[in-house]
Amino acid sequence: MLDFDWSILEQSLPLLQKGILVTLKITITSIILGMVLGTLLAVARISIYAPLRWLAAAYVNCFRSIPLVMVLLWFYLIVPQFLTKFLNLSPLTDIRLVSAMVAFTAFEAAYYSEIIRAGMNSVSRGQNYAALALGMTKSQTLIYVILPQAFRVMTPLLLTQGVILFQDTALVYIIGLADFFRTATNIGKTTGYEIEMVLFAGAGYFVVCFCVSLAVTVVKKRLKL
Repeated sequence: MLDFDWSILEQSLPLLQKGILVTLKITITSIILGMVLGTLLAVARISIYAPLRWLAAAYVNCFRSIPLVMVLLWFYLIVPQFLTKFLNLSPLTDIRLVSAMVAFTAFEAAYYSEIIRAGMNSVSRGQNYAALALGMTKSQTLIYVILPQAFRVMTPLLLTQGVILFQDTALVYIIGLADFFRTATNIGKTTGYEIEMVLFAGAGYFVVCFCVSLAVTVVKKRLKL
């Protein structure tokens, strides 16, 4: 039997907290911005203007056809200087963190776009016609009638995609960013407690994902989906 020594956890808490903060920053930023960009892409994909539909479809198909690891490397190796100038970043800013946030946002937006588009298509056309008949513009119909109903239907899927995003943040190790998982494994390697730290990191991811999965189940029951 393996004899585990968990005393290393108490000593490592300050470093682990920094790693957790990095993971949360990437996850929360990417979810919020990814949903905003994904909504715009979804609206563009059902637009009456063909060029908008083509551009949105090209974006979605491009990012859904490329591994996330490659996207992270692109934004870190190819466009860091562009990001620095475009976002007017301070020289003290960690470009690896910014690159990861932008990469995850761009990547996840493609998946959020398809979820949101499916949700919008699930709303009956009668709702659209009724809103227009009441004198609402197409934009008002979209904002006040279609999207609220669509988001109600797709909330469980959005939460599930958020869980996938949270798990995928561990891939930032390829650009040397110290997220929760990389911090835990680094501590394990330098202190000789690698097994304990890897198990602790795995338990941390499991607890978060399991709790969100339970929340998805509760939401489905509340919404009667």
